[in-house]
Amino acid sequence: MFQSPARCLCPALRSLSGSLLLPRSPGAPRRPHRAVCSMGNSTSRLYSALAKTLSSGAVSQHQDCLEQADSAQLDPIDPKDLLEECQMVLQKRPPRFHRNFVDLRKNAAGNHRPIRVMQWNILAQALGEGKDNFVQCPMEALKWEERKCLILEEILEYKPDVLCLQEVDHYFDTFEPLLSRLGYQCTFFPKPWSPCLDVEQNNGPDGCALFFLKDRFELINSANIRLTAMKLKTNQVAIAQTLKCNETGRLLCIAVTHLKARTGWERFRSAQGCDLLQNLKSITQGANIPLIICGDFNAEPTEEVYKEFSNSSLNLNSAYKLLSPDGQSEPPYTTWKIRTSGECRHTLDYIWYSQHALNVNSALGLLTEEQIGPNRLPSFNYPSDHLSLVCDFSFNQDPDRLL
Repeated sequence: MFQSPARCLCPALRSLSGSLLLPRSPGAPRRPHRAVCSMGNSTSRLYSALAKTLSSGAVSQHQDCLEQADSAQLDPIDPKDLLEECQMVLQKRPPRFHRNFVDLRKNAAGNHRPIRVMQWNILAQALGEGKDNFVQCPMEALKWEERKCLILEEILEYKPDVLCLQEVDHYFDTFEPLLSRLGYQCTFFPKPWSPCLDVEQNNGPDGCALFFLKDRFELINSANIRLTAMKLKTNQVAIAQTLKCNETGRLLCIAVTHLKARTGWERFRSAQGCDLLQNLKSITQGANIPLIICGDFNAEPTEEVYKEFSNSSLNLNSAYKLLSPDGQSEPPYTTWKIRTSGECRHTLDYIWYSQHALNVNSALGLLTEEQIGPNRLPSFNYPSDHLSLVCDFSFNQDPDRLL
């Protein structure tokens, strides 16, 4: 039986998740030792509050996943403190992969701070452990007590102003309590029939989640959209929120979605994409409001749904195309995994944006094949089978220019 080394973990943290230090894989290298500062009473209050959230009937029974959890009475937390807490938990894991931002600016920087947007399918815990059959990934690498810290570490390192997530099944016990205390406004919309509910000891349905920093934006309008296909309601959803930038006063619509998976459902995804575009045309008043759409589209660039977004009257472009030499090609992969059915290497995740209203200042480079390694994703190094995408945007300086 693995015994965690003696270290100073606050009692509330232990009561939340038990021992967070899981056994290291025999071949997994150690992280470099980090000096971890004492977190003091504020961290104890943080994890005590989370422990109460975990034991609440609302979470255990999944009675109303659309209702916002009440974190108004919880104290704010310092992101550096939370990052140190995560790194302490992850001391037995290999270090994070290093990824560089690529400068994509063609002109001088604008006169406002860029808006950082992060897109990520984080892999639902119930699916990772119970359904996805990652045959090259040790089960201990998927344990939530550590994997959640890897996810949080990635978010805290890149510090997005807007965060769009898919396959979120630990919203109420992890992401909403923590991110709300980091200054984010949080919204969650679960799938009506989440496959997570088929897994024993699940944590409720998975869905899409959207987070934005309240000191940067004011919420003007929010819409939860259940996507349709062939006039039928489907199991896929989207969130669209119109935000007002506090610095510039300009409006920006952010949408997050997760389209139907699997080969053979191409027409279905195409219909879902058309429905989402129609909704967004209405929300953006016919493209008068700049738009950013983040999502796992489960579609390669050769699919019809991709072409619909490329040719939409909303005048969209895919931000990660700009990393290619000609600015016309998507990355070779955004997900890379090995299942019982074989190895899957696909480009499925995108950040679309209004190309005449917004500029892409930079984009986070993807992991190399060498970094990902022969066993692919997820792994002890990386918590999801999908790579996170991160872009810095700025508003076009001519607000009257046509979108």
